[in-house]
This record gives sequence, structure tokens and C-alpha cells, in this order.
Amino acid sequence: MPDGFELRKKHFLEVERDVYYRGHGPGVVVMHEIPGITPAVAAAATRIADAGYRVAMADLFGTVDKPFSQAYSVQQIARACVSKEFHVLARHGSSPITTWLRALGRDLDEEVRAAGIEANGVGCVGMCLTGNFGLALAVDPWVRAPVLSQPSLPFGVSASHRKALHLSGDDLVTLQRRAKDGLEVLGLRFTHDPLCPAARFHALQSALGDAFIPVEIDSGPGNPHGIPRTAHSVLALDFVDEEGNPTHEATRTMLDFFDRHLRTHA
Repeated sequence: MPDGFELRKKHFLEVERDVYYRGHGPGVVVMHEIPGITPAVAAAATRIADAGYRVAMADLFGTVDKPFSQAYSVQQIARACVSKEFHVLARHGSSPITTWLRALGRDLDEEVRAAGIEANGVGCVGMCLTGNFGLALAVDPWVRAPVLSQPSLPFGVSASHRKALHLSGDDLVTLQRRAKDGLEVLGLRFTHDPLCPAARFHALQSALGDAFIPVEIDSGPGNPHGIPRTAHSVLALDFVDEEGNPTHEATRTMLDFFDRHLRTHA
């Protein structure tokens, strides 16, 4: 189990999963990336919790605490491709697992309120395979701060897939209505990441207008921070904990985003 986390069994919609909790404050649902809850992902969740948030991170795939490797990542991608819970090529519909995650978000919101914590709702952050899931969660009114970090679904097998949002038309209408009422969506990506193409961010801007806040980190040749073209994981594997590093600044931007939307300000 990741250091400093509490493990609970959560049962929603006839499915039980392990959920790891840490911190105190407004709630944030953390949806981990491929290949699983690696030490780098646990560290990213810890940074959110230590900034004053109650993190809930469900175990969705992989082996908890197992370090990242290319072989491990390929193995988990292959499993996701045949899983009934992940529809990796769906352009106009969310993966079924998002229904369970929406229930987790509602449960976290109720827990925070029952603890007497003043909060406007919960936030969420998805990464890579789960990156677009924040859109599905944000259909619910208690989700007030969705973050999409390198959203990679649907896999970019065609031009239409690369600009798709992995969201149904009805859910997109709901999201657009919420955006008109003040909802904002934060997106994070590296500029040369083929798994999260620029076309997807362009589609988000087209769908949500100014309500979509893009943060794109230069990973092109000769970039001033020496970020490799292969960089993908903004908050976890490719995160560099140094002042001034773009990934450090992106994390700060995310925490400011949570602060602005989740905390009550006099």
C-alpha cells in the first residue's frame, strides 16, 4: 500500500474496488494512469493531499506500488483493450467504468460534507487512459474542478479519433451547459505527445470555448528545459520537482485551479 494512505473497500453498482484515501479538506478523485498506481502516481496524489485536499484514488488496473516499466505498461494497455470497462476506441461515449467513478465522486462529496468541511464540491484528475474521464464525471453537479492530464482516449487510430472527446453527445450538451454556468476544465499535455494529440485540445477548445484552460508544455527539439519528445506523464512519471520546471508549474496551476473552484472564499 502506498505510504500514508488508508485503504477502504468501496462497493458501488454491484462492484467492489480498493480505494486509497489520504489528506483532509475538499475532495479530489484521482484516476491513475497506465500501468497502475505506481510510486510516481502515488507521489502525485500525495502532492494533492498535502496541499490540503482529501484524495480518493481507486485501484482500476495494474499492481499497486509496482514501478513503471515499458513491458508493464504494454501489458496493462493490452488488458484495457479487451476489458468491458474500458472502451479505448469509443469516440462518442465514455468508458463504462466512469459510472462507478461518478458514484465514488458522489460518495467523496458526501464524506467531506459530513465531516463539516466547507467545500463547493469535489475535483477530479484523470491521467492518460483515464484522462478524459473528468469530462464524464463533470456531468454531475458536485464535480466542480475537472482536470484532464494527457487525455489519451480514444486511441488516435484515425484523424476523427484524435480529435474525439470520449464523451456522448448528451453528456457534451450537459457539460456545455455547465460551462456557461461557470464550470471550467483544465487540460495538461506535452506538445509532442502522440498519445494526447493537439487535435484533442483543439476539440476541447471548440466545444467549451474559454471554459477550457489548456496548459501545453514544450517538448519539442531544443526546448529550454530539455524535456524529451517522449514525455507523456505531466503529473507523475515525467514530473520534475524543481522550481521553474514546467511540470512543477503545471502542478501548481492544478492546485490553484482546485483552490479557486473547491474552497469557499469569503
